[in-house]
Amino acid sequence: MSPPSGMGHTTIHHAYDALTSWQEWLSYEKRASPATLRAYLHDVSLALGFFSQHFGGDLPLSALGKLTLADFRSWLAHETARAEHTARLQPTIRHTTDGQARSRARRVSALRAFFRYIEKEFGIKNPALTLLKSPRLKPLLPRPLSVQLAQQAPSDIAELTHNAGFSLRDEALFTLLYGAGLRISEALSLSIGQINHINDDILFITGKGGKERAVPLLPPVKEALSRWLAVHPSPHSSAPLFCGVRGGRLNPGVAQRAMRQWRKMNGLPDSATPHAMRHAFASHLLQNGADLRTIQELLGHASLSSTQIYTLADEQHLMDVWQKAHPRAARHKKPK
Repeated sequence: MSPPSGMGHTTIHHAYDALTSWQEWLSYEKRASPATLRAYLHDVSLALGFFSQHFGGDLPLSALGKLTLADFRSWLAHETARAEHTARLQPTIRHTTDGQARSRARRVSALRAFFRYIEKEFGIKNPALTLLKSPRLKPLLPRPLSVQLAQQAPSDIAELTHNAGFSLRDEALFTLLYGAGLRISEALSLSIGQINHINDDILFITGKGGKERAVPLLPPVKEALSRWLAVHPSPHSSAPLFCGVRGGRLNPGVAQRAMRQWRKMNGLPDSATPHAMRHAFASHLLQNGADLRTIQELLGHASLSSTQIYTLADEQHLMDVWQKAHPRAARHKKPK
């Protein structure tokens, strides 16, 4: 028989050492994003701190397998009370009931992920955690820009950039976000060498979890990229495609700030962020008849359920499909 995978961690006996091991696994094996890593480690560190007090200040790894459902409920109640206390101390910050529920759900999800890891790696099992109910959440519907706003955003944002050369950079960046449905992190991670063959119609993107996908480069996107590359200050293959004034990779905060300025000038809500360009890409494809599987592949979603949220955000599209497809729909059409 082959030994369990946890047998390789013979020196780990403490819960916090297991947390460090999990952090390394998330970083190098799971290739979790920095934001996900920070959130997971924050939530699980707080949980281990609570359980450490429960066990009198020490928390051996084996103790995690002895926690009861009551222990987990006490931890979640403690976290809820702490969040409510924080909300009272920060009255100027809007704390919604749904937002608090999402925080609790995130904490439970993080702890379950950690316990799955220690079961696999160290053989520490605790079925009680599976009995802990997570708050039921309403799905967060994407809020895409309209077709008109999504099309005009790149040129409008470029006009707000004082440097003529970098205005072409901003126009190319936001044209790419909308035209290819990229995450801002994916666009800013590109190097010039990845699009040297600008005449190619396909761009290969490395998304979450290191998964590669192919996205089409539409003519307007290629034209915007070509105009930017013609004035790029350091056009060698290893240089970042989108660079800052000092030549380094563009900070996402610069792009977010540019769009924030544009949305204020147009009286748009806070949801008009660079990510809203990706939402617009998916929603407009759906409205024009693209199937969910295709949109899933273009967005790089691991699960179709992540893509299906766009159908909930587009009630008119659902009604149109119903009117065209259901045999009895014709009886219920409203007179024009």
